[in-house]
Amino acid sequence: MATVTLQGNPFNTNGSLPAVGSAAPDFGLVTKDLADVSLATYAGKKKLISIVPSLDTGVCAASTKIFNDRIKGRADVVALVVSADLPFAQGRFCGAEGIDNVVTLSMMRSRNFAKDYGMLMTDGPLAGITGRAVVVLDAGNKVVYTQLVTEITTEPDYDAAIKALG
Repeated sequence: MATVTLQGNPFNTNGSLPAVGSAAPDFGLVTKDLADVSLATYAGKKKLISIVPSLDTGVCAASTKIFNDRIKGRADVVALVVSADLPFAQGRFCGAEGIDNVVTLSMMRSRNFAKDYGMLMTDGPLAGITGRAVVVLDAGNKVVYTQLVTEITTEPDYDAAIKALG
């Protein structure tokens, strides 16, 4: 279990992020087109997984825009933004903001991703959705970098995440 804060108020997640050097847990998530995807969908690519509570918040929107800009032109990388938002809302957000370099993925059908990555909030006003974190995987799905953002209203360390991609 990890502790995160929302404006200084502490809350708990169900576990911890996968350890650096470990194999990333597989997942079943939903694209904005309602397609089911897993890690195998992105085989052969490095993966930047930005885990956010909701794209309908300023910090989540900002981090998605920044990662969208920072990975532009990286054919070896796929950036995945995972949230509890419905795929329809994710699609509207991407269309309105001109987001075309990241893939938004929804936990609409299951919270197993949040549980398996140790990011499911278990108490407080955000219980049932995720905290904020970044996980970077190599092309073989080995975890090479993680960051738990302990204050949910804070942005992640973009430079460290991009550097971990190589």
